[in-house]
Amino acid sequence: MQMLDIIQIVIAILLIITILLQNRGSGLGSAFGGEGNIYMAKRGAEKFIFFATIALAVAFLGLGVARIMLQ
Repeated sequence: MQMLDIIQIVIAILLIITILLQNRGSGLGSAFGGEGNIYMAKRGAEKFIFFATIALAVAFLGLGVARIMLQ
């Protein structure tokens, strides 16, 4: 059981890092007309970080559900 705790903490830290590495310009300010950028496709490292964030979020959620089921 303790191994799941350690794995979930590591995934949580990695998830925080990948979220912080994403583009900072696409925040809430653009909803109020702060930016006039058009949508551009993700390429290279930005695309990898985007998919890594999704994978880490799914893994974090899955581990959380697994920990609940094992209790």
